[in-house]
Amino acid sequence: MIAPKVHIREKERIKELESYNILDTLPEDDYDSIVAIAAEICNTEISLISLIDEERQWFKSKIGLAVDETSRDISFCAHAINDEKNTFIVEDAKLDERFFDNPLVTGPPKISFYAGVPLISDHGLPLGTLCVLDEKPKKLTERQLESLNALATQVMNTLNLRKNNIELENILKKLEIRNEELERFAYVAAHDLKSPLLSISGLTQLFSHKYQSVIDEQGLEILGHIENSSNKLKTLIDGLLEYSKSENILQQQKLDIDIKNLQSDFKSLFCNEKELNINFISTLNTIHTNKAALNQILINLISNAIKYNDKKFIEVEIGISSTDNFYEIYVQDNGPGIPLEFQEKVFQIFQVISGKDRYGKPGNGIGLATVKKMVENSGGSIQIESELGKGAKFIFTLEK
Repeated sequence: MIAPKVHIREKERIKELESYNILDTLPEDDYDSIVAIAAEICNTEISLISLIDEERQWFKSKIGLAVDETSRDISFCAHAINDEKNTFIVEDAKLDERFFDNPLVTGPPKISFYAGVPLISDHGLPLGTLCVLDEKPKKLTERQLESLNALATQVMNTLNLRKNNIELENILKKLEIRNEELERFAYVAAHDLKSPLLSISGLTQLFSHKYQSVIDEQGLEILGHIENSSNKLKTLIDGLLEYSKSENILQQQKLDIDIKNLQSDFKSLFCNEKELNINFISTLNTIHTNKAALNQILINLISNAIKYNDKKFIEVEIGISSTDNFYEIYVQDNGPGIPLEFQEKVFQIFQVISGKDRYGKPGNGIGLATVKKMVENSGGSIQIESELGKGAKFIFTLEK
């Protein structure tokens, strides 16, 4: 018997094999189907997907063989991987000096015939083989060899797909961790900044009030700028806190929500707006969804409909309907409308398309970004229908 030589790029090859994270995994139908087809096409008793580890050959899938692995020293496949460009064929092992006294030939499974196609990675490194074996000497036709090679290609496609999926899952996990860390940082930073800002704003007001008689006009103007800047930054921080907390809101359980009670709650919430009418339209009595998320979305959309409205009397209409898989909700106002070129941009965080609202305060570009985030993380989508001078209609869905 002649033992197989170590592959010329063995360290790289082993590292490549390990990158697939396939060794010692459970059987899978995709691989089992391939070996079954290979045995049928080649008319052999045994077919294997064999992966060559440092000291063993391990069978990811097998038909006609009871064991899960054998020593690499007696492996036919360990010979096959040293010529990755060709199919390794032994027509009668009993007459071959490399194998005639091999334990796999003299004892079970008493191999006489072997044909193995190397499984080559994208980096040109052999991981193992797709092979067929039989107790009797044998020859394969050109058609059988072509089919065996095609099946080996399919094995590698399946292995590469599995590897790519694992890599994608790892990337997604890392991104999820980074997003959580970023949101945690944003929340902590915003929370820690809020307290001193309140102090700056409050002390500025107190200082202006108490010493306005001894401070000249320019000094009072500077203090006014400090107070306005502090308030603007506080509004921005409040928006960031709301944006970062939106993930926690989405974790809350879904509840039955009475539509009439929902309308009553929102009319009470905005009762200080005397020139406002909020009207709910729905044929439904109740909906079953995340109440905190729905409230947060509607509060943002209604608040925007009020703040950026150019009419003396503000009209807001909220419609709620149902499809098989979603609730469809819209919030329509009678404001100035949103130009078409800005209808996608308004959902981008920190994107502000209007200088100041009806109260003279600038926006921070966080509210609609929060709405979009909450809607999409609830399995839904959001869009705008708007014409200049005819108001805006925000339509969003929430997955049931």
